[in-house]
Amino acid sequence: MSRAVLSIGSNMGDRLAQLRSVVAGLGERVVAVSPVYSTAPWGGVDQDDFLNAVVVAEDPALDGWGWLRLGQEFERAAHRVREVRWGARTLDVDVVTCAERGAPVVSADPELTLPHPQAHNRAFVLIPWLDVDPGAHLAADGADRPIRDWLAALDPAERAGVHRTEFELREVPERGDRVRARRGPAGRPA
Repeated sequence: MSRAVLSIGSNMGDRLAQLRSVVAGLGERVVAVSPVYSTAPWGGVDQDDFLNAVVVAEDPALDGWGWLRLGQEFERAAHRVREVRWGARTLDVDVVTCAERGAPVVSADPELTLPHPQAHNRAFVLIPWLDVDPGAHLAADGADRPIRDWLAALDPAERAGVHRTEFELREVPERGDRVRARRGPAGRPA
């Protein structure tokens, strides 16, 4: 069994629909979905704010490369264009961590670096991840620390720039249950 922590974000087009497309595409592989957060762009490029979330998923058929390819498929379906590093995007799916049979996958390949080399510096990854897995650890900079500690080490301004929204991506069904949409006011799908 392989388990991945995926950071998803969008700041172009229907941002919420882009995030929901990932959760829908993962289907029953989804173990947990964080609330949706609004965050200022990271990396110094002038652009609109992002919606971000973290998804924890499992699939016995996927390894780290499989999770990367699946994320890239979601990005292609959203017409992701890679023109400017850290630039605006319809959808970004990052594999933050991957574990196979409970053991963390480590990769230094430039195409797939695991754990994600910047996750410990990004409040927009750590805050939603903490929501869905408060006991999670992350190895970075030669240390394996709880994500709560990595978050506390960030500049307060970085943490303050991540705002929880009222948006939800979906409830996580029991394995084998039909996916149910979260209901908003007046019983309409949220």
